Amino acid sequence: MTSETPVLLILAGPAGSGKSTLCDRLVAEVPGFSRVVTTTTRTPRTGEVDGVHYHFLTPEQFDAKVAAGAFLEWAWVHGRKRYGTLASSVLDPMAQGRSLVLSVDVQGVESFRRAAAANPLLARRMTTVFIVVDHERLVARMRGRAQDDEEEIAARMRTAERELREASKFDFLIESRTRDEDFAALRAILEKARVRAMG
Repeated sequence: MTSETPVLLILAGPAGSGKSTLCDRLVAEVPGFSRVVTTTTRTPRTGEVDGVHYHFLTPEQFDAKVAAGAFLEWAWVHGRKRYGTLASSVLDPMAQGRSLVLSVDVQGVESFRRAAAANPLLARRMTTVFIVVDHERLVARMRGRAQDDEEEIAARMRTAERELREASKFDFLIESRTRDEDFAALRAILEKARVRAMG
């Protein structure tokens, strides 16, 4: 726990932009930071713990929370499972003095902006960051991960082009280079976010 004003950093960017790596490193290296525990209707994978990796809900439980207005954002992913962020998963830890980092897609960020418009505290503590990766570098990273075939990479690149058009709406951009340079840029943004949060 630190005496710093808690902040919420929301990272977005195309697949292969390094969002998850940056989130993990921030939590590992900056005291008082945690990842937001998001919610899903998919079943836990081996080793995943409810309330640590995700909040695992049945579709019926998820529906009830949606109806109650409990989510800051939620979406269908690949048309099969739902993922979302409960307001309590963000507001409760911040009330306890913890800073949070979260990786979501651009639609999720838009939902957070709408929530912040109705919540002045969230608006002051929330900072959005988009990670920009040039086309060649992004394709090379996706191929380097060796998780996707060329058809999947092409689909992800089309999504990336769409997401890039939303970049101007974000508070900050990181022009992705190396992991260390990207993390240094994120640390600099964090300092600015903390100044704004004290507002």
